[in-house]
Amino acid sequence: MTTRILVLAGRGRYEDPWHDHAATSHEVARILGEPEAVGRDDVVVRVRSTWRDALDDLDDVDLLVLNSGRGRIDPDFDGADGDWVAFHERLAGWARSGGSVLALHQAANTFADAPGFEEVLGGRWIPGVSMHPPIGDAVFDVVAGHPVTVGLGGGVIDAYDERYCHLVVAESSRVLLTTRGPAESGFSAEADDGARVHSVAWANDAHGGRTVYSGLGHDVRSFTSEPHRAFLRSAAAWLVS
Repeated sequence: MTTRILVLAGRGRYEDPWHDHAATSHEVARILGEPEAVGRDDVVVRVRSTWRDALDDLDDVDLLVLNSGRGRIDPDFDGADGDWVAFHERLAGWARSGGSVLALHQAANTFADAPGFEEVLGGRWIPGVSMHPPIGDAVFDVVAGHPVTVGLGGGVIDAYDERYCHLVVAESSRVLLTTRGPAESGFSAEADDGARVHSVAWANDAHGGRTVYSGLGHDVRSFTSEPHRAFLRSAAAWLVS
């Protein structure tokens, strides 16, 4: 049986000037499309921009990868909030009825016009609270005890990436990765005292489906890390199992 994966790349109101959504989306598609990457040998991966009708055929999708952010909200540019209600209702209904979602990096900050998205995601980036120190060589600690993290040897993921900090994580979510960062919010390098452990990836199935969120993946350099690639493959395999 064919496993169908749809990678949704940010565009318009769901893109931003800090992330190359097209480049990272195609890199993720390449990783998940590798032979038996998700434990199955017949996988079809498509990449699609975030249009209002992008989810019209969602019933035929086994795994939805969200790689979008928060962009320009302008009714004359990409429609008003009301124009996107059907899009968000399709996503929420599909996810809550057993759909599987792999949400990446800036997806913690996307779909601000969809109040129910946080429940599907299992957490959120909070403007004015959440932050990240400057991008660089980063270490993410693997949290044992969940099927996604079983078999990830070494206990850490090393990647050139941003370390998202002060995310809000639902009590029902199972933390998969953590990182050390500043105890207080702030963007200065001096504030990065590593004094606090921050949850940066988690699994959530309290809404009726399965979601894995990972704060990794700022740009394509992060995906050159084999431990990061292994984490993505393991997450996808659990989501479609």
